[in-house]
Amino acid sequence: MERIQRKNKVRDFHQAKWNEPIIFELHQKGERGVDIPLSDQAVAAEVGNGVSAIPEGMLRKEKPNLPEIGQARVLRHYVRLSQETLGSDFNVEIGQGTCTMKYIPKINELLVRNPKIMELHPLQDESTVQGMLEIIYNLDVCMREISGMDHFSFQPSGGTQALFAMASIARKYHESRGEAEQRNEIITTIFSHPSQAATAAVKGFKVITLHPDEEGFPDIEKLKAAVSERTAGFVVANPEDTGIYNPRIKEFTDIVHQAGGLCYYDQANANGLLGITRAREAGFDMCFFNLHKTFAAPHMCGGPATGALGVVEELKEFLPAPIVEFDGEKYYLNEDLPQSIGKVRAFHGVAQTVLRSYAWIRALGPDGLKEVAQTAVLNNNYLYSKIQKIRGASAPYVKGQRLEQVRYSWEQMAQETGVTTEDVQRRMTDFGLHYWTSHHPYIVPQPFTLEPTESYSKADLDEYIAALEQISEEAYENPEIVQDAPYNSTIHKLDEQDFLDHPEKWCITWRAYQKKTKQPERI
Repeated sequence: MERIQRKNKVRDFHQAKWNEPIIFELHQKGERGVDIPLSDQAVAAEVGNGVSAIPEGMLRKEKPNLPEIGQARVLRHYVRLSQETLGSDFNVEIGQGTCTMKYIPKINELLVRNPKIMELHPLQDESTVQGMLEIIYNLDVCMREISGMDHFSFQPSGGTQALFAMASIARKYHESRGEAEQRNEIITTIFSHPSQAATAAVKGFKVITLHPDEEGFPDIEKLKAAVSERTAGFVVANPEDTGIYNPRIKEFTDIVHQAGGLCYYDQANANGLLGITRAREAGFDMCFFNLHKTFAAPHMCGGPATGALGVVEELKEFLPAPIVEFDGEKYYLNEDLPQSIGKVRAFHGVAQTVLRSYAWIRALGPDGLKEVAQTAVLNNNYLYSKIQKIRGASAPYVKGQRLEQVRYSWEQMAQETGVTTEDVQRRMTDFGLHYWTSHHPYIVPQPFTLEPTESYSKADLDEYIAALEQISEEAYENPEIVQDAPYNSTIHKLDEQDFLDHPEKWCITWRAYQKKTKQPERI
């Protein structure tokens, strides 16, 4: 079709489409993936049939409702699904915005598949898991050096849970000083991630949000007006999601400390900061890093992830227990944290994610980590300079260099052609490229957020830029091409796009689907 012809610079791509059923719908009664043999007589005589020794109260009343499928069909099912999936191993994944998609070294994947880690159990006696405890401890030491903090917990399962833990620590800290009722306000900024305000609100704090000045920096005069004897803390991302780094951040933390509040730092994405600046010198009492972003562990479709939570010495006793420590001879789990906020998730975090990140840090060393930041910033500013030349695109607020990402705007193009950022998002899938707009609220109108990281070459960036240039030309010459996209995806434009806003339309599990469609619960 003439209307979807592309320039040579843009990849010729068509997404695989299998119309693949979910695995429960592939069920064929009697099919088996593995036929488990019966125990031989000698084993049965010693241990019975393997079920009789299980206490009655632990036995299921009914067999689990699992699909019965042969190995070959299981393999085809998951390979087909993989062909319908875009990701950092499949395409140029700079369009995930603030989520920092980068190359995951495959040797690290081999490490986590080693039986020595795969067969560990979190309830093992610590004397039998000294190797894993050593890795956790050593990563703690690395993170201390990177951030300037004094102690780390890897228990939080992601950034939002780490933010919740830091809000909990702030609450417990002020309780320990008899000021919990008085200090009931948390200050944040509008460009920081919404989870910062949300987690503070869940802990019962009133949230005060600072809006930017004309240049896009958090307004320091508004901060001065906001702090008071009610201030419990200040939480911020820096750089914020616009990619703007606030060079006066130490003044902000000093103002909050003078008012008696704590300062905690969202460093979910620290890709432009490694080896260059640290939370300690910026005046923060706590910070967290997403290991599944900056430190080259996979996102795994939302988990298992790790929000590495660091604190200064004064706040150590408030950390989620236990933390791993070393007495000079052995590694051990320290439960003796009198003011601990308690667990924020089971056990000690995701061991495989910790190992991947530790291996990545050890492979790079301090000079390599700094080069990661330098390359990420260079890549981002190359992208920044090119996109501002595309018709209809802009980068609001402070002009000049940005750090590791930018929140751009198609506002001009939308006004002149009617093509929105959501239209561009769908059209990008025709080129096999991912594209993220923004989390809410849309402070930047018609937003799109890009972060190239250190993993992508100039050729990769040029391919992405060429796709945006092509879409801009289409928008101005024949906007329906963009508005009717996608053409080469597994699905086309949906008529109804409000289903995510209606819980009665959600079916998170197979059982929920059966109930809502009034199908029999058994397969």
